Formats: sequence, structure tokens, C-alpha cells
Amino acid sequence: MRDRTTGFLITTIILAAIGVYLALPIQHPKWLTDLLFWQPASTRDLQIKEGLDLRGGLQVLLEADVPAGEAVDSDAIQTAKQIVENRVNGLGVSEPLIQVQGDRRIVVELPGISNPDQAIETLKGTGLLEFIETGEEFLTPGTRVSTTIGSLDDTGTVTGTNPITNTAGVTATGAVTPTTIYRTIMTGADLKTAGIGFDQTTNAPLITFDLTDEGAKKFADYTSANIGKILSIVLDKTVLSSPRIQSAITGGTGQITGSFTVEEARNLSVQMRYGALPVPLRVAESRAVGPTLGQDSVRKSINAGVIGLLVVIVFMLLYYRLPGLLADFALIIYALLVFALFKLIPVTLTLPGIAGFVLSVGMAVDANILIFERMKEELRGGRALRSAIDIGFARAWPSIRDSNASTLITCVILFWFGSNFGASIVKGFALTLAIGVLVSLFTAITVTRTFLHLVMNNMDLSRNRWWFGV
Repeated sequence: MRDRTTGFLITTIILAAIGVYLALPIQHPKWLTDLLFWQPASTRDLQIKEGLDLRGGLQVLLEADVPAGEAVDSDAIQTAKQIVENRVNGLGVSEPLIQVQGDRRIVVELPGISNPDQAIETLKGTGLLEFIETGEEFLTPGTRVSTTIGSLDDTGTVTGTNPITNTAGVTATGAVTPTTIYRTIMTGADLKTAGIGFDQTTNAPLITFDLTDEGAKKFADYTSANIGKILSIVLDKTVLSSPRIQSAITGGTGQITGSFTVEEARNLSVQMRYGALPVPLRVAESRAVGPTLGQDSVRKSINAGVIGLLVVIVFMLLYYRLPGLLADFALIIYALLVFALFKLIPVTLTLPGIAGFVLSVGMAVDANILIFERMKEELRGGRALRSAIDIGFARAWPSIRDSNASTLITCVILFWFGSNFGASIVKGFALTLAIGVLVSLFTAITVTRTFLHLVMNNMDLSRNRWWFGV
């Protein structure tokens, strides 16, 4: 028993130390943030993510760019919504809201977006990537071209695609060549993934890509037969770069270089990665959204939460005495662990999300109350102190398990409905509440019990039951 208590105590101390370190509002080392492989590379940090109501951001209304009388296929709109959502995730925006409005509109809310213009262009751009055969002809970056997929009419408009605009290094319009149609060797359909990289010599940002097995074979066959010739890389009929084939490329990987900033390279790679939209979209409306709560309201909410936590701590201490004191320590560890998980997952905090966390704090204390009341009943019935503690935990556990299981089932239902109907407010509440419930099961059962056994092993309290509220 002592060995098990010591093991649980060491585990609790280690977890508490990790929770304190992760919860601190400091700049954590890069090696630590690099371990967060499940987060987008551009947003890997240990800072609290705030939602649109706390931080503000950008709200965009996208509309199908088709004639007013033309019907828009519902499947096409749903597919467009999914592609837009993938692009938003690729931009590293936390807790976005993307939902279909009516039969031809998509509402996008982007908390804390830093460059609204580039975000809008990334959302509505088609992202049609082509590798075209130009032989010995070098096409300067920014040149608009016609290819065997789609065409460029005399006005310089791409038929069937939307050109990228407001993107440096891509939109510097060069000579329009409507009479020359270049053969497309390969398209973005052969692309497996695309991302951002950096030149090892100049450290300039570039776009890296991996090809599918079929695309790699096409690329290898073409480059093997055309060594010394130029293969231009085109996105939405705009030339990105025109590299000369130095040798056969058989590995299925490649790079796109150009005059990119880091943000431009990231946006272009997102468009390439998630393909063309099934229906063209235009921006019907866009506006900056300020925090709806305001700094004063946020400060008051935090103060209210701290006061509530202190009241609970004092109540547990006065009513349950020593067990209440130990439960207070477990509650502090609970708060640290939940806060650390919010940073690690990460969870974007909105006002409903904060409400879910506060509710879970009360539920964490509720589990301890059930245990302590059962323990007091056993002591009043004449049980020995150590036996009363063990029986109190054992007999209170079924009630705790069932009540928390029903709460978790409710959280799953709320999260599922929130995912299907675009209600990110409901999802945030369900997620924070579920995390709190799961962590409270650990702290209320394991941590509190470990502390009680530690006290019993080192102090003789069997003759003075006042310490246990009896």
C-alpha cells in the first residue's frame, strides 16, 4: 500500500509541475513547441487561443458567383464549404466558424486574423496548379498564360478559374499571350501534399510538394525525356516559376521558388493542397469584428471565476476540515492540468467555453463531497479511520461514475450537433466541459485519495476524528 501511495504521489507531483510550467504565461522553448506535432506548424505555441467574442477578427460572407437565376447544386456548396474549411485550417486560424447560409452562401468567421486581404484571396481562389511544357521559352513569374486546361481570353480573364490577386510575386502581370496555348503535363490532381520550406542557401521561403504515385511516374517520365528544357509551374494561369530541368526527377518531390514572403508561400501552399472550388465564389461582404465582450467584461469574468474558486476552497476547508484541505490541493492541481490541456490541444476559449470550465470545477468538488459524506457515515457507524476512507471511496465511486458518464454522453451529443450545424459556441462549451469532467475524475479519486493515505501513513489521527468533520 505504501509503495503504491508513493508511486501515485510522485506521479501527482510530476503532473503538477508540468501543469504549472505549461500554464505560466511565458515564452516556452522552441523544442517544446515543436513536439506539438498535431497542431499546424504555423501556430505551434503554448499560448491561450481566444475566440471571436474575446479577441475579434474577420467575418466574410462568400456567395456563389453564378447568374441570379441559375440554381446552385447543394452538394457543390457543401464541397466548397469543406474546401474553405480545409484552407482556413491550413492558415492556422483557431476555432473558425464556417457554415452554409441559404443555398448559395458560406459564412466564415476568423478569430484574430492578421492579414484580412490575403485571407480572403486564399478562401476564394481556385488553386488550379499546372506544370506546363514551354520548351526553351522562359516565362517570367507573373506572366498570364493559356493552357490545354481552360483558356485565357483576349481580355486577360481566365475561363473557368479565378486569378489570384493581391499576392506579391504572383500578380506582377507580365506579357499576356492569348495566342499561345501551352500543353499541361500535370495538374494539382497529382499532388499529394504541399507545404512551406526555406532555401538552404538564402533562407528564402519556398513551396515544397509531394506527388502521388501516378504523379511521380508522370513527372519522372517527362523530366527524363526533357533534360535541359524548361518546365513552367503555373497557378491559376499565372506563372510562379520556370525552372530548367537539370536531371530526371524520380523521387516524387519538388519545390516552387519565387518572390514569396512567408505568409504568401503559406497561403499558396494551402490553395494548392486543397484544390479548386467546385463553384466560383465571390466576397459578398467582409468586415472586421471587434471583441463583443470587451476587456472590461473579460476582466470581470476572470475576477468572478477567481472569487468563486476561493469561496469553494474556503467552504471545503471549513466544512470538511482536513479532507477538505486535501481536496483543495487536488482542485488546484485540477485547474492547472485543465489549463495546460487547453494549451496543448489547443482549445479556443470563448465565453461559453469558459462557462463549461467553471461548471466542471463545481463537478470536481461534487465528487469529493460524495466521497467525504460517505466516509463520515462510516466513521459515525464505528469504522476505523483507514477502513472508513477506503470504503468511502469504494462506495461513492458508482454514483460518481454514473453521474460523470451521463455528463460525458451529453457533451458528445452537444459536440456532435455543434459539428453538424456549425454551432461552434455549443462545441466550445461541450469540449471544455468534457475535458474538465475527465480530469476531475483523476484529481477527485486518485489525487485526493493519495493525499489522504499519505497523511494517514505519517500522522496518527485515529483518536481525533474532529479533523474529519465528525
